[in-house]
Amino acid sequence: MIVGGTTTAGSSKKARKTYLIMVQNIQMTGSVPKMSRINNPSIGFSEEDAQRLHHPHDNALVVTIQAGDYNMHRVFVDNDSSADILYYPAFQQMRIERERLVPTNAPLIRFGGTRVFPLGVVTLAITIGDYPQQITRNVAFLVVDCSSAYNAIIGHPTLNLWKAVTSTYHLMIKFATDYGVGELRRDQVAACDCYVAMIEMDDHLQAMNIEERWPAIEPIERLEDVPLDESQPERTTKINTLADLTVRQELTIFLKENWDVFAWSHEDMPRIDPSVMVHRLNVSPSFPPVRQKKIIFA
Repeated sequence: MIVGGTTTAGSSKKARKTYLIMVQNIQMTGSVPKMSRINNPSIGFSEEDAQRLHHPHDNALVVTIQAGDYNMHRVFVDNDSSADILYYPAFQQMRIERERLVPTNAPLIRFGGTRVFPLGVVTLAITIGDYPQQITRNVAFLVVDCSSAYNAIIGHPTLNLWKAVTSTYHLMIKFATDYGVGELRRDQVAACDCYVAMIEMDDHLQAMNIEERWPAIEPIERLEDVPLDESQPERTTKINTLADLTVRQELTIFLKENWDVFAWSHEDMPRIDPSVMVHRLNVSPSFPPVRQKKIIFA
């Protein structure tokens, strides 16, 4: 359970008190502000929605969403959270500039009364559902620098913005769109992995990666630039410096004598047989080309 943050009631004590008075007045009088009527389809769940799930279960609702240009996995949907949270390791992996963080003084209060002060607020375009039953909304995330097995938490501010209905039994979210009811299905395996990770987590564990990246391998030896054409000094190659001086001199002479086998641009590679390197699209000419929706793989 997480309370606090940039909620509808506001972060100041006066704003929260005013919001409480407004809620009490509506409860006592029964009058509500007029809102535009929207003909939304009815949302319901059936036993078919619970197929391909292990039952019985007590798993959390963990989903995958599209955040900007990234597919973000391990997103915990928490109906008891009054804030949408993005953990700082995920923020870093998305390569978002630190300048986009908007300062905030609204603390988060976790279970047990522990206070956590966010680094700031960042707004991201979140897309859920499958085309055409999908919606895209801007979500203001509180960026928090602490350990978690999740990359982000979706709380009831965004669930209300989506007008979404969640089912912990079906591990599914349904929401209304202009083209019917959209669905955001669960990842039960990820939910189990996150539970195990949270149990075994120590204080130094960071949020799990959005996508795996190979670490950059540093060279184990220093390389030396060798100019191959004195008239064009930018045309160089590299040799290692660990070899004997005589060997390096002989290698340099050999490379300069055979400089014509090097290429620095397409113009340096004339008369290449097209069968060596040609890209063709194996499509029927009777079908016109169609640009499809971009798909981002993890």
